[in-house]
Amino acid sequence: MPIRYRYALAATVAAAQLLSLAAVNAQSGEPFVPVTDEMLENPAPGDWLMWRRTANGWGYSPLDQITPENVGDLRMVWTRSLNDGSQTGTPLAYRSVMYMPNPNDVIQALDAATGDLIWEHRRKIPEDAKDYVGGFLSQNNRNIAIYANLIIDTSVDDHLFALDAETGKMVWETMVLDYRTHPALQGAGPIIGNGKAFSGRSCSPRGGPDACVITAHDALTGEEVWRRRTIPAPGEPGNETWGDVPFEKRVHVGSWMPPSYDPELNLVFAGTSVTAPAPKFMLGGTDETHLYHNSTLALDGDTGEIVWHYQHMNDHWDLDHPFERLIVDTAVAPDPDEVAWINPNIEPGEVRKVITGIPGKTALVYSIDRETGEFLWARPTVYQNVIQSIDGETGKATENPEVIFNALEEERLICPNMHGGKDWEAGAYSPETNTLYYPLRNMCMPTLTTTDPSASHPYYALSVRHELAPGTEDLGTVYAISAETGKTVWLHEQRASTTSLVATGGGLLFGGDTNGRFKAYSQETGEVLWEVNLGAPVTGYPITYAVDGTQYVAVSTGISATTSSFLRLTPELKPAFANNLFVFALEYPGP
Repeated sequence: MPIRYRYALAATVAAAQLLSLAAVNAQSGEPFVPVTDEMLENPAPGDWLMWRRTANGWGYSPLDQITPENVGDLRMVWTRSLNDGSQTGTPLAYRSVMYMPNPNDVIQALDAATGDLIWEHRRKIPEDAKDYVGGFLSQNNRNIAIYANLIIDTSVDDHLFALDAETGKMVWETMVLDYRTHPALQGAGPIIGNGKAFSGRSCSPRGGPDACVITAHDALTGEEVWRRRTIPAPGEPGNETWGDVPFEKRVHVGSWMPPSYDPELNLVFAGTSVTAPAPKFMLGGTDETHLYHNSTLALDGDTGEIVWHYQHMNDHWDLDHPFERLIVDTAVAPDPDEVAWINPNIEPGEVRKVITGIPGKTALVYSIDRETGEFLWARPTVYQNVIQSIDGETGKATENPEVIFNALEEERLICPNMHGGKDWEAGAYSPETNTLYYPLRNMCMPTLTTTDPSASHPYYALSVRHELAPGTEDLGTVYAISAETGKTVWLHEQRASTTSLVATGGGLLFGGDTNGRFKAYSQETGEVLWEVNLGAPVTGYPITYAVDGTQYVAVSTGISATTSSFLRLTPELKPAFANNLFVFALEYPGP
């Protein structure tokens, strides 16, 4: 597909622009300092420059001014309303300025200490775009990126665009897909690695297989560097795994959350989703694996070639695996008392470069060698009945035959639910404790296979209801799990569904829930040390940053596509629904 620019920069102009940025005055009157790859890899402690702060996906800040001893003194220091729509945004914080993505392609630059507006950019969305790419979900604007003097984002109408970080004016814009012929949801923005903007997207069945792409663009100019289709075509590796399904019928293998990036290995780690329809008897057959759905892909950062892949499961139920991959170097010593599936060939205690965390809705924890894709270990967390076993030597999963669909009008109780287990709400990792922290939920779904167009999810050929997992009244959980041993360090359970987390060098874990509570937990014990009612579901990704020696914690509220499902299971909880940004500190810093 040819690349079209409304605002284009030649490479020579971009290079000259980068050199001249230091002379440009920022709003504060100080020279704007361009953001470099080195700064993204090793950000200043007070900055939050990426979706999970760093490309390794940790969601961790070394800031330690706020501690278990003084967190009770936290107070709100400013707040600001956000644009209407599905609100799951992540702020960026750089040198006293906060850049906040709002729903529907609105981006704001705010004074990070006071909340005062510096600029706002409202990108014009074609009137018919949402008719093609989807309704409520298309409003998502989960994250943005910063590089050089640019704020970079994906758009509702399937473009990638860059704004001047000081003025909010458009610098360049590149079409990724023609939304009328290859519609895709771009609810997640890019991350930056080695000068490239890496981004994925969900892909509508009507968009065909060519809508299911992960892309890399030059972060200075917007020029496309590569695109990787997540569905193989005839003649490509993996084509045989789709049986006799025609290429044009191979659809909906999306990569709809931001990837992770390892600059040392120059590998981009991205996860993928279920097919449409989901039950494999309706595609190539239940014995076919249909690559590369529900997989971890390790892509060459320069070419987009698949260096290795690991398929987590053959998914018949919409249990996607597109979530954050955590890049961690750790000793690998899985405890057989808590870890169900272990590679017998690993040397316990050996330090390995791993991809770890909970990549999918099944809420299984995985540890995989990130250089080779070798399976190391995996374990369940919340109740699940879809994975029967995983072969320790090969890492191949065997699905529970009792819940695999083989015909229309079959009904099964599937656990976890298509909203998780784990969903888009992000976990965190602390290098201080070598522990993974994850917001999960105890939720199942009675599921019927059907071609009824009025079904809850007709494109998956599924009709789904939501219910709590057997034996519990608590929907929400936070699991703390050792990255070395796989053991549960602590478990917090509560009635309301839990949402995204951030870990800090002060020994705290911040996170919210759908009842509007925002909390600080002890990383060591899980004890709730501080709590505030924000009035609306905490749907945004929290961050922490510093300005002039003061540490701040920021989080946003609103409504997401999954909020109503959770609240139906906890009807006594009645939060309001308002899109707002809240910022806290130990004391008000003054005007």
